[in-house]
Amino acid sequence: MARVVVLGGCGAVGSVATRTLAGQDVFAEVIIADANETRGNELSATLGPKVSFVRFDARDAQSVAQAIRGSDVVLNCVGPFYKTVKTVLGAVIDAGVNYVDVCDDVDVTVEILGWSDDAARRGVTAVIGMGSSPGATNLLAKLAATALLDETDSIDIFHAHGGEPFEGPGVIGHRFHCMSIPIPMFLDGALKYVSYFEPDGIALRQTFSFPVLGDDIMLYPYPHPEQVTLPRHLKLRQVTNKGTVLPAEYYDLTREICRLGLHRKEPVEVHGGKVSPHDFSVAYIIEKREEILERTNFGPQRGCCSVVAKGKKGGAYREYRFHMASRSQALGEGTGIPAAIGAILLQKGLVTEKGVLPPEACIEPMDFVQHVPQVMKMDEKKEGGDSFGGVIVQKVDENGNVMNVNI
Repeated sequence: MARVVVLGGCGAVGSVATRTLAGQDVFAEVIIADANETRGNELSATLGPKVSFVRFDARDAQSVAQAIRGSDVVLNCVGPFYKTVKTVLGAVIDAGVNYVDVCDDVDVTVEILGWSDDAARRGVTAVIGMGSSPGATNLLAKLAATALLDETDSIDIFHAHGGEPFEGPGVIGHRFHCMSIPIPMFLDGALKYVSYFEPDGIALRQTFSFPVLGDDIMLYPYPHPEQVTLPRHLKLRQVTNKGTVLPAEYYDLTREICRLGLHRKEPVEVHGGKVSPHDFSVAYIIEKREEILERTNFGPQRGCCSVVAKGKKGGAYREYRFHMASRSQALGEGTGIPAAIGAILLQKGLVTEKGVLPPEACIEPMDFVQHVPQVMKMDEKKEGGDSFGGVIVQKVDENGNVMNVNI
């Protein structure tokens, strides 16, 4: 009887992964491991007898070890990963259990990739960054470079989402983190680091038109792992990653607060007391978010993640655009479903490479693509254009003609 443990299994991403896995026959047991006992028990009660709950602390290696005991696959959805993933992955490798996560923090990604030899010696496959971006983006890039183009010049990743029912302090703090650290971009065949608020980062801002979301949406440099990992496994001259959160007014508020330094955690004295600018800013942003969503009539959650691959086919210019768009789903579904598919592929024996690996190093893109409609119980056709595996695909020729295609 195969068992999967979903760490952080009742959070925004983890709950989607849990529901997805509970709806499949691959695992006989699905364990929700989370710090929130009330929510975990409530969720497990709604998903039937194959799902149960265990309380754990992602910051405590012994607690992690206890939660994952007896499991065949561990799916880690506990963020922010720059705070917790080393403790979790260390315990998983020690236990000799296969592993998937949705780590999107590039700084810690670089560090844990260095653990690959140790994981391989213990017979562990650890697929890191198996969400939307990173995750599905890596595999679509690999598909374009290995099956659709003779030569691939660039991979550019664009994403935007908004309107989720809830955003907590961890989400806001993670955005501050992404705006504050050096941001990798693979430009002109070399890895470079830019600063979000400095001229080198500002110069990389651009607009992009998404299906479902709209045209000419302003995007900003994002410190995701694709820019570091894709050039290690594919021959490329450029890899960039840019995104935003909608509505723009909400993201602008977060950016301006960070630019002013109000994301700092060091307390300042106010009227004889100590106040953390970070804690105040997070609370203020969360409060203003509801007001902004209402004032802009934003409506239901929605999102899109796009991969644009440019290169040559038969000596002529060719461009492929992959759009993972939804009018009703955003961050949780876009990340949790690919993560669940990663766990399914591992358990089915479709991922055999050992070590700590990004998706493009160990997963065949078509294995992933073919599981999307099965897992989501969807038709192959998707509103807005032809699709494969729920992804809208467009081809652009040397004359700039755009056409929807099936692959």
